[in-house]
Amino acid sequence: MDTAGHRTPPTEAAGVVLAAGAGRRFGGPKAEVRYLGERFVDRAVRLLRDGGCVRVVVVSGAVPLRVDGATVVHNPGWAGGMGSSLATGLRAVHEGAAVVVPVDMPWLGPDAVRRLRHSGARLAVATYAGRPGHPVLLGAEYFPAVTETAVGDIGARKFLAANTELVQHIPCDGTGSPEDVDTPQDLIR
Repeated sequence: MDTAGHRTPPTEAAGVVLAAGAGRRFGGPKAEVRYLGERFVDRAVRLLRDGGCVRVVVVSGAVPLRVDGATVVHNPGWAGGMGSSLATGLRAVHEGAAVVVPVDMPWLGPDAVRRLRHSGARLAVATYAGRPGHPVLLGAEYFPAVTETAVGDIGARKFLAANTELVQHIPCDGTGSPEDVDTPQDLIR
């Protein structure tokens, strides 16, 4: 709700799944990893759709991907790190806003996406026990600056750290877990 007590309409946002990596520590691309019978990339698309994102963009790289219910865009510079994949995804969205999730967080919940979209924010980060995590919501007015600072494996972190006064932290405790999967052992939690 806004300060006058009116319900804030949800932000229309496309979902962006960063799924381009080779998954070297995991032993292969994490987008293709199956968990409970579903590929990580399909789980991430479902997360964003269930959270209210009508359009979802998946950024591929190390392996070609086919994903039902999403537009797949290839990042030719995927080996350079997550920053180039984020830039590729934001260019594909190019207007409105984007809710961004890495493909290797299978325990995120759609309520986190909803909370960000319903916050009224144009720049927001989900928090868990007060710590920032994913998803992240970026308004299109920030895409150029985020893209400029997204290098290597930094993603939006540098931009968000330099603009803390603009970032809304949205508590998402109880909506899922922001833990990522780096190795096969991480799936046995």
